This record gives sequence, C-alpha cells and structure tokens, in this order.
Amino acid sequence: MRKPILKVALASTLVFGAVGAQAAFAQAAGVKQNQPVNVFDKKVVNKINADNIYTNIDYLSQTPRVAGTESEYNAVQYIKSQFESYGYETEIQPFTFYGYTPPSNMELTIDGYGGELQPRSFTYSVNGDVSGELEFAGQGTPEELEGADLTGKIALIQRGSISFAEKVLNAAEKGAAGVIIFNNAEGPLSGTLGAHNEEYVPALALSKAEGEAILALLESGESLTASLTIEGAEAGEKISHNVIATKKPTSKKKANDDIIVVGSHHDSVAGAPGANDDASGTAMTLELARVFKEIPTDTEIRFVTFGAEELGLIGSYHYVDSLSDDEISRTIANFNLDMVGSRDAGDLVMMTLDGKENLVTELSQASSERLNGEPTPVYQGGRSDHVPFAEAGIPAALFIHSPTEPWYHSPEDTIDKISKEKLQDAAEIVGTAIYDKARFDNMGPKPKKKHKMKAAPEMVYEQDVK
Repeated sequence: MRKPILKVALASTLVFGAVGAQAAFAQAAGVKQNQPVNVFDKKVVNKINADNIYTNIDYLSQTPRVAGTESEYNAVQYIKSQFESYGYETEIQPFTFYGYTPPSNMELTIDGYGGELQPRSFTYSVNGDVSGELEFAGQGTPEELEGADLTGKIALIQRGSISFAEKVLNAAEKGAAGVIIFNNAEGPLSGTLGAHNEEYVPALALSKAEGEAILALLESGESLTASLTIEGAEAGEKISHNVIATKKPTSKKKANDDIIVVGSHHDSVAGAPGANDDASGTAMTLELARVFKEIPTDTEIRFVTFGAEELGLIGSYHYVDSLSDDEISRTIANFNLDMVGSRDAGDLVMMTLDGKENLVTELSQASSERLNGEPTPVYQGGRSDHVPFAEAGIPAALFIHSPTEPWYHSPEDTIDKISKEKLQDAAEIVGTAIYDKARFDNMGPKPKKKHKMKAAPEMVYEQDVK
C-alpha cells in the first residue's frame, strides 16, 4: 500500500530538484545512505497512467479469452494494434497445441433434491447425456472403491487426496456412467482433468455447499437419481499466439547486449472474463510499452503477451524455446505480471521458482523501497510464465498480489473488482526497476551468473488439478 507521506516527500524533492545532487555528493564522500526517490524514477512514474491500464482491462475482459478460440485471437489482434499505436513493429508468434473447447451446454438435475444447482465443467470434461442412481464414493481413491460396483450409476465424489482425473478414471473403471465432484473448500470449484483421455466419463463440479447438501440426503437414506448432460466440448489441435513488441536500444553506439523481457498472459479460463487474471497484467505490459517507447535506454526491452498460459504455460515455453542460445545468454531479466490489479487480493509480492533473490527481485525491491519505503517481499512460487525463463537460467520473477481474490478463475473476475491504486503501484515498481537497469549509465545491480533450474510439476500449472 502506498504511503501518502511518501508522495508528499516525492513532490517536495522533485520541486527542489535536489535528489540527484545530494546522491552524487554522498557517493563522492563515501557516505552510505538510504535510497531516495530519484530523478530517474520520475521519468517513468510521471508517465504511467492507471486509467490507461484500466481502459485496456475493460476492453479485454468483455468476454473469456480461452486459448485457441476466436475470442483469444481477437484479444491478440487488439494487443497488436495497441503496440502498433505506440509506434512498435509487432510480431505475432503462432504455435499449435492440443487444446480443449469447453462445453456450450451443461445440465445437472437430481430427482429428490430441491436446491438450485450451478454445475461447472472441468477442462477436458467429455460430452455425454447420462443418468443413474447417485452413489457417494468418498474421495474416489482406489482404496475407497475397492470392491465397489458403480455400474450405470453417477458417482458423487469429494475433492481431495488425488487428482480430479484419477477420481474420474477410478469411478469409470468401476462402471460409473458419470461423475460429480464437489469442493472441499468454500466457493465454486474450477479445475482441469489435465489432458484428454478416451476413458473419461462425463464429469461436472459442484460447490462444497451443494455437494454437502446432496450428501446429507444420501446419508439420511434418500434414494436420488442424477441426470448429467455435457454438450459442445471438443479436444484437438488448436492454434494460439504470442504477441511481441521490441524496443531496441536508443543509441547503437552506447548500447549493451542485454535483453529484458516484460510479459503477461492474455488468455483466461473458460467462463471467466479474466479482468484480473490476466487482463490486468496484459494491460500493464501495454502501458509499460507505451511509457518506454519515448524513454532513452541502452538495453533491448521486449514486451510479450503469451497465449495458452492457463493450459500449462504453453505460450511462454514456446517463446523461450524459440530463442537462440545467444538470445538466452543475453536475456538478463523476465518481469512476469500476473494478477496485479484486484482490489480484494492481498499485498504485492514477488515469486521466484527457487524462492531465491535474483536481478529482477533486487531491482524491484530497491524501487519499491524508494517509492513505498519498504521492499516488496520475495517468496517461492511457480505456476506462471516466469517458470520457462527460470528453467532456462534467466533471472525471473512473478509479480502478483497474495493471497488471491475470492473470485479467482470465476465469472466474478470482472472489471468492477479492479483497483486503480494497485495498478499504479505495481506499474511504478516494475517500471522504475526496469529503468534502473535499462537507462544509460545505470547504477543498478549487475546480473549474476545464470543457473538453470527445473520446476516441480505442481509448480508449473496455474489451474487446479485436484
């Protein structure tokens, strides 16, 4: 949270223009001092406009942007047009993936249950129109289903212990015609079965409250019949795109060989407008591109929005894989902006794949201390587009507010939940951190020796799988 007293201090400092001279005098005298807000920060901070970010979020979040769909491609074209309006030559980088189109229709009725049901599909749920006696199958583990006969039945299963895919396959192996999985935490359940599988039976998700109410009826001796319909789901090869706008060094004579990548993902999950996840990061990437277009820098800066992040970081892996060995060696930083604007999320944090500090976190902690009086904390975390960069040995960090908002991956992730104050704060921290390294004669931290790392499987995917 920005501290008002610091804004007053910043304004006073800029009026008197004393910061640069004071810092130089102190450095010459060998006096150690806290980092003040400096005149270089002003060049970035004064150009950032949260209203611009908000407007782009509003446009992008009019509809879900599921990877490989027309709505995602429309978002790609919009992002390209925005980059070009700032004066960039922009590249659209296509890639293919085995993807999934969510159902166009889902229905779930349970005879004997009077409550209203709001089912959701899992990514990779298969089509079907099935009905049968409803039977509770615990958490669907092999131990719980040992000796069970679910032939022709609909299995009611609680979330937990094993993946959603394993629950569906275990029930199908026992003859179940369909599966209903209910949450073990408050709120609706959004998840994925991980990949297409011909052995799946139709499966839908319910909230904890819905599932527990149905289970209570079964445990009281009620006999319930469930009817489950999924239509329009489709799995197959699809095309998504990354969008790349590159700012070359302002002067070739004074340029270095470094590359900084500022990125975000532009796709969303099915059914979610994705205002915060991740139209916020995409719109912030656009705004930083606009700001830096006219600021002299000695470093190449690439502004990239990635497709198919929600399906396993596919776009960012494709981008990193497309880099030459020379480009990888010259890429010194990846700033990954994912979910940076929700009013209902926690404070801004940075996450690195190994939980250790690197050039990105050092630059950003210094800038946040100058701007806000305290450094942004660093934690361990994957599940976003900084992972492929880190695995390639490139210093990378995810910028996100933690804990996440209650409507993460839900239809309620809408523009009215976005905070302009949080957008402004995050954009200022990232923007000044980048400029601290990319400006001519910078004094920022030096890149450390790169080391490749490998993400654990559970740290790669953003969507819930169990």
